[in-house]
Amino acid sequence: MSGRGLLMWDEAVTGYDFGNSHPMDPVRLALTMGLVRAYGLDQAVEVVAAKPAGDSTLRLVHREDYIAAVRAASREPRSADQSYGLGTVDDPAFAGMHETSALIAGQSVGAAEALWRGEAEHAVNFAGGLHHAMPGGASGFCIYNDAALAIARLLELGAERVAYVDVDVHHGDGVQAAFWDDPRVLTISLHEHPGTLFPQTGWPDETGGEGAAEGSAVNLALPAGTGDEGWVRAFHAVVPELLADFAPQVLVTQHGADTHFEDPLAHLAVSLDAQRAVQLACHDLAHAHAGGRWLALGGGGYEVVGVVPRSWTHLVGIAAHRPVEPESVIPSSWRAEVYARTRQLAPGRMTDGRWPIRVRGWEDGYDPADRLDQAVLATRRAVFPLRGLLA
Repeated sequence: MSGRGLLMWDEAVTGYDFGNSHPMDPVRLALTMGLVRAYGLDQAVEVVAAKPAGDSTLRLVHREDYIAAVRAASREPRSADQSYGLGTVDDPAFAGMHETSALIAGQSVGAAEALWRGEAEHAVNFAGGLHHAMPGGASGFCIYNDAALAIARLLELGAERVAYVDVDVHHGDGVQAAFWDDPRVLTISLHEHPGTLFPQTGWPDETGGEGAAEGSAVNLALPAGTGDEGWVRAFHAVVPELLADFAPQVLVTQHGADTHFEDPLAHLAVSLDAQRAVQLACHDLAHAHAGGRWLALGGGGYEVVGVVPRSWTHLVGIAAHRPVEPESVIPSSWRAEVYARTRQLAPGRMTDGRWPIRVRGWEDGYDPADRLDQAVLATRRAVFPLRGLLA
């Protein structure tokens, strides 16, 4: 396998634009790529623009009638069919929606193909991670589910075990739904409790379909207000043991930055430094359990200046084996770009001042009075025995 890393990028992905008042501002993608370039990380990876996903690829996950509805809404946004989730407040229709969404999906699928063929070891598509899109409908700012499509393509190519780990603040419901009955795919989602956040799914007892697929879905519902220590503790209390047992051939991870304490749409209290710690852990787990094959995706994140670009630049640096030091001063050229694009002041360093992250491990003991530990134990009790593991 080649040790090279890929960064999937095409400027046209910034056309994924729901309008000026929508929280998913595509400036977050442009600013992330700008910061990647400012650190010279584009020289440490191969920057690749894959072709858009064609209909045959989209049909690996999405229904043909839904794809046709997206095409129609893309041509005539005002006539979007809301029965497919299009033209809604969350997913307004826009001209070129099909083409741009297919392009983002194509980057994730192309990355998966390169990993499977041994042409690269790690790949990042921070424009991807659109994990809410369902087979027959748009949902939660997501039109085509690039994460599910990448996994489906890996299965088509012959993969027998693919693991998906989602650390976005929202439940990875679309990916879970796509592979609910497929034991070849292990989906693990850490997210804010569904009682307090969209999409109101991802309860611990959602453990996969019947028969061989039972235990192939894992959900860890975190209490609102969970901060660095609890978030990283929860990750390490569930994810490494499951991946060691499952032994995936490819690890796909989704790194929505909306767990951050400054994100306006959710209620966790995670820092940039904890996000970086989990990114590093995902990288190490890919090497430990998936032969190094690691596809890392973006996702949510709505503090588009101070959080998203820094978080995903750390992700690119880790995948490039050139991690950015948390205390490093952000290049002035990027801070100037931020002001020119947004009239906002950019952060000065690549840290929230909480590095290094030190967390008590699960093996250090369970506290029955701690809500975070209660959530972890609920997940372990729901799914670990189904996989032959001790809860």
